[in-house]
Amino acid sequence: MSRELPPTAGLPLRLTDLRPGRAPFAAQVAAWLGVESLQLECSGTAAMVVALRAMHRLRPQRDEVIVPAWTCPLVAWAIHRAGLRLRLCDLAPNHYDMDREQLAALGGERTLAIVPTHLAGRVADVSAAIDVGRHVGAYVLEDAAQALGAQHEGRSLGLAGDAGFFSLAVGKGLTLFEGGLLLTRDVALREAFQVSHRDTIQRSRGMDWQRALELIGYALVYRPSLLSLAYGRPLRKALAENDPVAAVGDDFGPDIPLHTVTHWRQAVGSRALQRLPAFLDVTRQQALRRVAHLRELPGVTVFDDAPGQRGVWPFLLLTLPSEAARDATLEKLWTAGLGVSRLFIHALPDYGYLRDIVTDSPLPRARDFAARSLTITNSPWLDDATFASIVNTLRQTLEQRHTSPQR
Repeated sequence: MSRELPPTAGLPLRLTDLRPGRAPFAAQVAAWLGVESLQLECSGTAAMVVALRAMHRLRPQRDEVIVPAWTCPLVAWAIHRAGLRLRLCDLAPNHYDMDREQLAALGGERTLAIVPTHLAGRVADVSAAIDVGRHVGAYVLEDAAQALGAQHEGRSLGLAGDAGFFSLAVGKGLTLFEGGLLLTRDVALREAFQVSHRDTIQRSRGMDWQRALELIGYALVYRPSLLSLAYGRPLRKALAENDPVAAVGDDFGPDIPLHTVTHWRQAVGSRALQRLPAFLDVTRQQALRRVAHLRELPGVTVFDDAPGQRGVWPFLLLTLPSEAARDATLEKLWTAGLGVSRLFIHALPDYGYLRDIVTDSPLPRARDFAARSLTITNSPWLDDATFASIVNTLRQTLEQRHTSPQR
């Protein structure tokens, strides 16, 4: 295939970004977000480990962390790596937010933290987590891994709860080829995060070289003419082997790299950061136009901003009326190189590699959301004509499912 679109709208790097240098990267991002300070870590997952270990030191009698049952499997590994226990909350009907009633029932004297999750650049409902957290004495840690630059009521995400973290992984807008940023307004927590970082994070020359080479590779390959080599071919191979988990990159192991970030990679991120606000504006305007078209499709839910919210748009997250309709759509589009994909394949208990650390339980809404959801890239490389062809395929599939005889 000569042209392959990425599943998310990552900010392309320029070769000039790769020149040597140093920069106060975390401070520059903090100034852009309008927050007091940010703590740089090597990934969003590492930021979560550092934060949870710090919280546990401050409240050692608590050891449970509540998360939505449909989220990135790395969340489960981070909680496990921090030496804590995972508690799963089912989702609200046809939504990625946690169910309020079940969340209230799960909170208790052993709850250390509640993790509302801002998926797909959308702004999650943090209020329920805050209410439960205050009632039971738990922290609220906002997972904004996919939402760097998103705002609620004019303020950055991560400020409504006790702390929050962002990811700088490939495809999430700005990238250092992995990286994370940890945020809190609480002075005691900020100091605890710094202590946790010193105790948890080690220098690793091997990882320094690996990430440097990966970042250079990203700068060279992240373009439609070359993405088929790095992304398209592995995707189609995994799907041919009936391995959707590998196809979306959900196949994570327990070994979470915990290392420092070199000055050079920070300088690369600092140069790219100068282009990020304009990039987010362009992708936002594109997304708003396209959400309007998708809303015309019968039975399709497209997740958008509510009043007071200003999310970011790495991709469009939507649900179809049924699993059969979703699968029929993906059969036509997933391997077509158009940036149509899935986010997380399963609810957390359904990943085989998590069975030893995630207790299975009835989670009908999380499993239903996993079965009916798909994503469409919001990359500027997806032109209007190609997007229209995706919408047309969705419409035809929905019409066929509606008119076909029921079995």
